[in-house]
Formats: sequence, C-alpha cells, structure tokens
Amino acid sequence: MAFIRKFKTGSGATGVQVCWKQGGEVVKTVHIGSANSDVGLEKLLKKAQKVLDEGKRPLFDLKDFDKKP
Repeated sequence: MAFIRKFKTGSGATGVQVCWKQGGEVVKTVHIGSANSDVGLEKLLKKAQKVLDEGKRPLFDLKDFDKKP
C-alpha cells in the first residue's frame, strides 16, 4: 500500500513524502520536497500523486468504449 505523508520540518516548512507499506511496516520512502506556502504545498502534492500513479494500470481502456459498431 502506498500513501502520501505530510509532516512539519525543523524549519517549520511542510514536507511531502510518498511511502510504501508492507505488512504494517514502511519499506520505502521517496522525499518529494518541502514547501513554505500553500501554493508550493499544492504543487508538491500533485507531484506526489503522479509518483503514486506511475505504477498503476487503469481498470478499463477507455479507447475501447469510443469504438463505433
């Protein structure tokens, strides 16, 4: 299972990480960055979501639904 983790850094910024858990234990962590503003935090969260989505496959291929009979 993977999730996005937000935390406060020592300097007061908000850090963003993507973490993977296996058997209730964190097995991998990727640091995305840290931000001092809401705008910067939103950018980091979008980047973190892209990292999460990299390994996923869609349930449906939407191109199949566009075909006309």
